[in-house]
Amino acid sequence: MAPPQKPAIAYWLEKTLYLNITNRCTNNCYFCLKNFKSGVCNFNLRLLEEPTPAQVITELEEVLLTRSWVELVFCGFGEPTERLDCLLEVTRWTKHHNKTLPIRLNTNGHAYVLNPNRNVVKDLKTAGIEKVSVSLNAQDEKKYDEVCRPQFANAYEAVIDFVERAKEELEVETTAVTIPEVDLQQIAALAERMKVSFRLRPYIQCFW
Repeated sequence: MAPPQKPAIAYWLEKTLYLNITNRCTNNCYFCLKNFKSGVCNFNLRLLEEPTPAQVITELEEVLLTRSWVELVFCGFGEPTERLDCLLEVTRWTKHHNKTLPIRLNTNGHAYVLNPNRNVVKDLKTAGIEKVSVSLNAQDEKKYDEVCRPQFANAYEAVIDFVERAKEELEVETTAVTIPEVDLQQIAALAERMKVSFRLRPYIQCFW
């Protein structure tokens, strides 16, 4: 039997490079890929322990110059702002060594709940994040609680608050997974009212 694959911190899909810095998340979305798979595209994303910023940078350094990446994205099997200081340190290092590489954060929008008394958006911008992709995934709080199963109350309100703050400083994209329970037209309309872009993400159903 082959040994288990080493968990990946850095992984990639075509020319987009991703960083998987935590498996912790404030949501337990029923449709999340980590409920069904150990990773994506032959990369194992189930971390045995959270990497230090130095470990993230070491793995990033090994692949950063291997091809012409179009973007670096903080996105893995967890919510990156669970480890805001790690995210910021790695972003600063990356911008120091590659000023032109765009850096995006994929987030559930709970950063201010996770990091009280921090100006998260300002910290992100100062470090070098240009864009955030925020998972809305529902048209209202009731539906959000049903499909995303957050760990705290008023989680949906926290997402909307994050979007409103982020759009003042960063490029903001909102997204929703095409699950049957939600009203995608209402979510798109909400994004339009907030004056941010909106993108659908396909729901990948897992069969055994």
